[in-house]
Amino acid sequence: MIDVLVFLFENYFDINTHPGPDALMRKLSAAGFEPDEISTALDWLHELKTAQPVAFDTDSRAIRLYTEEEQGKLTAACLDFIVFLESAAVISPPLRELIIDRAMALEDDPVSLEKLKIIVLMVLWSQEQNLEPLIIEELLNPSDDITVH
Repeated sequence: MIDVLVFLFENYFDINTHPGPDALMRKLSAAGFEPDEISTALDWLHELKTAQPVAFDTDSRAIRLYTEEEQGKLTAACLDFIVFLESAAVISPPLRELIIDRAMALEDDPVSLEKLKIIVLMVLWSQEQNLEPLIIEELLNPSDDITVH
């Protein structure tokens, strides 16, 4: 599924300019993706596009505590990376929550850092955030499993 999402990002940089569902399904099939993989990716993306980031007051002293389920699904490297992105002002707390929601929706258990980076990219893309080239490069390149602080 992640490969389908990367393909969509690389080929339709503007999330709103892709062809209709049937044409997109044919194009993804022609690119070699399996129907189940395509369907799962498109459902995941549809849920992302229809989700609205939660609006709430943020206090700079607030700390996000992760549930046992989140800690079980997201590796320590993933949680560290989310903290890094938020402290670097790449994502806001509402975007953080959307990223966590979409990561929890994956069937993978646990979610790898590489997959989390693609999720971050897709969330930023879907929210039409300004994607700096260095951020895109970091999100698309495999990590060296180094904890980010």
